[in-house]
Amino acid sequence: MNKALRPKRPAAARQPEQPATTHSQAAPQQPRRTEMRVRPTAPILPPSNIQGNALMVVIAIMAFLACLTLGAVSMVRATASSWQSQISREITIQIKPEEGLDMDAALKKARELALTFVGTREGTIMDDSATARLLEPWLGAGLNLDDLPVPRLVIITIDEQNPPDFAAMRDLLKTEVPQAFLDDHRTWVDRLVSMAHTTVLIGTGVLVLVFTAMVLTVIFATRGALSGNRHIVEVLHFVGAESSFVAGEFQKHFLKISIKGSAAGGALAAALFAIANVWQANSLATPESDQATALFGTFTIGVTGYLGIIATIGVIALLTTLTARFTVMRTINEIDLIRSDPARTDGLPAP
Repeated sequence: MNKALRPKRPAAARQPEQPATTHSQAAPQQPRRTEMRVRPTAPILPPSNIQGNALMVVIAIMAFLACLTLGAVSMVRATASSWQSQISREITIQIKPEEGLDMDAALKKARELALTFVGTREGTIMDDSATARLLEPWLGAGLNLDDLPVPRLVIITIDEQNPPDFAAMRDLLKTEVPQAFLDDHRTWVDRLVSMAHTTVLIGTGVLVLVFTAMVLTVIFATRGALSGNRHIVEVLHFVGAESSFVAGEFQKHFLKISIKGSAAGGALAAALFAIANVWQANSLATPESDQATALFGTFTIGVTGYLGIIATIGVIALLTTLTARFTVMRTINEIDLIRSDPARTDGLPAP
C-alpha cells in the first residue's frame, strides 16, 4: 500500500515515551545483612585443672625415676665393659728376685721372648719408681726396693681380637727365665664379667620395677583425672557425639599433659647426668672425684643413654594416651549399659 493511504493511529493510542529514571528516583536498595561472626571453638576439656596438674606432677616424678635408673644401668654397663677391655688387652710377666739374678737383664729377656709371639704389640718394663708408686698405698712413700724382695713387672699389650698362645708363652718363659711367671688375667676377667652381668641384671630388674610402678601410677592417675570429667563425657554422649570423637578429645588433652610431664622428668634426669659429668671433669685428682670414679665410673651415659631417655618419654606419653582412650571408651560403654538397664548403677548388676 501507499504510505499516504495508511490510516493514522489516534494520538491517545500512541504510547508516550517514558523519560529515563535518574539516580535520585531509583528504588531504595535492600538493607545488607549483618555478617555472622562465628565464635572460636573452645576446648571441650579445660586446659588446666587440679586433676591435670596433679597428673602432670606424677608423670614428671615417675619419668625422672625411670630415666635416672635407665641412665645408671647404661653407665654401669659402659664402665664394666671398659674395665673388661682394659684388663683383657694386657698381660703381666712377674719376675721374682733371687740371689745372683741380674734383674734388668731378666726383665729385658722376658720382654723380648714375649714379643716374639704373634698377637703381642708392645712391652713395657716397670721401673723402680713406677713399682714404688704401686706399693705406696700399703708400704708408704720413700720405699727402697733393694731392701725388699719385691717382684718386678713387665706389661705386655696384646691384640684382643687375635691373642697370643698363652700356654706356649708360659712354657717358653719357664724354660728361659725360671723366675718369670705369666699372668694372663683370666681369673680377673672372668670375675669382672660375672660381676658386670650381675650388676646389669640387678639394674635391669630395678628398671623393670620402676617402669611397672610408673605404668600403674600413670594408669590410676589418668583414671582419677578422668573420673572428675565423667560428666563431660556423659553430656557429649547424650547430645549425640560419637564415641571416637569424645575419646579423641580426651586423648589429645592427656597427650599434652603426658608430654609436658615426661619431658620435664626426662630433661631433669639428663641435666643431672650432665652436671655430674661436668663436676667430675672439673674435679680430677681430688678424693671426692676419685672415690666417685672408683664406685660408679665416669658419669657419662653417651648417646645411647640419651636416646633411651627420649624413648622413655615417648613410652610414658603413649601409655598415658592409650589409658585415657580406653578409660573413655569404657565409661561410654558403662553409660550405654546403664541407659539400657536402669537397674544397673555402676555397670554391674544390682544386688
